[in-house]
Amino acid sequence: MHTLKTGLNQAAGWLFYLSLLMLLALALPRSVFDPESRDFLLLIGLVGIWRYSMGALHFVRGMLFLYVVYPYYRRKVKKLGKDADPSHVFLLVTSFRIDALTTAQVYRSVIREAIECGFPTTVVCSIVELSDELLVKNLWTRMNPPEHVKLDFVRIPGTGKRDGLAYGFRAISRHLPDDRGVVAVVDGDTVLAEGVVKKTVPWFQLFSNVGGLTTNEFCEVRGSYIMSEWHKLRFAQRHINMCSMALSKRVLTMTGRMSVFRAKVVTDPEFIRDVESDHLDHWRLGRFQFLTGDDKSSWYSLMRLGYDTFYVPDAAINTVEHPPEKSFIKASRKLMFRWYGNNLRQNSRALRLGMGRLGLFTSVVLFDQRVSMWTCLLGLAVAIIASIKYSIVYLLIYLLWIGTTRLLLTLLLSFSGHPIGPAYPAILYYNQIVGALVKIYVFFRLDQQSWTRQNTKLDRGLRSFQLWFNSWSSRAMTFSAASVFIATLLVLV
Repeated sequence: MHTLKTGLNQAAGWLFYLSLLMLLALALPRSVFDPESRDFLLLIGLVGIWRYSMGALHFVRGMLFLYVVYPYYRRKVKKLGKDADPSHVFLLVTSFRIDALTTAQVYRSVIREAIECGFPTTVVCSIVELSDELLVKNLWTRMNPPEHVKLDFVRIPGTGKRDGLAYGFRAISRHLPDDRGVVAVVDGDTVLAEGVVKKTVPWFQLFSNVGGLTTNEFCEVRGSYIMSEWHKLRFAQRHINMCSMALSKRVLTMTGRMSVFRAKVVTDPEFIRDVESDHLDHWRLGRFQFLTGDDKSSWYSLMRLGYDTFYVPDAAINTVEHPPEKSFIKASRKLMFRWYGNNLRQNSRALRLGMGRLGLFTSVVLFDQRVSMWTCLLGLAVAIIASIKYSIVYLLIYLLWIGTTRLLLTLLLSFSGHPIGPAYPAILYYNQIVGALVKIYVFFRLDQQSWTRQNTKLDRGLRSFQLWFNSWSSRAMTFSAASVFIATLLVLV
């Protein structure tokens, strides 16, 4: 009954969206659809051709990896048989301020995987609160793991996830794992799907230079319908982009929700130092520590140390998402601020590794991340200027173009294997515009960071003048950049 109701709601949503597109098309003059007319509909898309070409390239590469290359790799792994088995598996789980129900779900799935994978396994719990330790011990007693499955607790101060990871890595180092050992890093709100350990650990024997890999994500959102759809859309896009980058073995992040590393990587003091105390020396803002973005720090460290990165699309995890605010607008902006800040803080120094280390495609993708904050606003800005200067028809043409192309992009996302919904076209455009504005804001304020689950904030102990200078110079640069952007468009239009 619930499935039928959901299906009817989805159908009604799609019909409503298509009806809006048709009404918008009917409101336009016929000349818009005349190929010989100077304001032919497709001309508005010339502004974004190079942006769409990048998206198309990601899609083609992603599909090639998902349906051709990865199945070939999987057959090679299967032929290895027992030779691909690790000597020991460590499952490191970091937990802090997560509700008891979610914590129980997570540790139940982790202990189950430790038992069912069949490898010698140690579950390492990096925790802050005594209540979490008691909960895990209770689950451990009830599930009664066999002798080859061990439990290790690491009590840490509640100073952030980076410290939790570093303490956990050092605890694993004390076990003295050999070169065939692997470490899975699992976030405290990540429920492992069945068989995920068996699907991820063999790849390190097939690819001798892969230092870390990450997994496919699905989510359960404890929030509104639109918040749930927003997260699901993000994971569908993520899946295609991960597959695209995996074709070059240059996956751009070691997702904190679940990633797997060679044991010799996470026990390397240099890697631990990168994750625990990563920082940036900025020409204007000075030196500051990274609070968030451990997934980007671990990726950058792997690249710098000479390792490749990989993606396993059929190894799934389910994350329990707790939006930081009840309002969708506030919650999405807060999450974007954190995600895009992590991305931009790593971007410039990652590019400095050079094309020889990153490869041509990865370098282009990293460069595109820096300019996309402006190109994503280009179409809307031109449409608004043209509608004010010439005719409102130009804005209507742009809206029809956006509605049609976002519908097409949504349909293409269905090839990812993730479900799609009628709200996706609107959310795609929301992410484009609001995401670009958030990127511009954070680009000039890279030192501003905060967790969405914790109240931890960066305090550098700066003097009042330095605080004043950082604040006002950030505002001045934001205003200057926006003014140059708008002035350029006014001249061109």
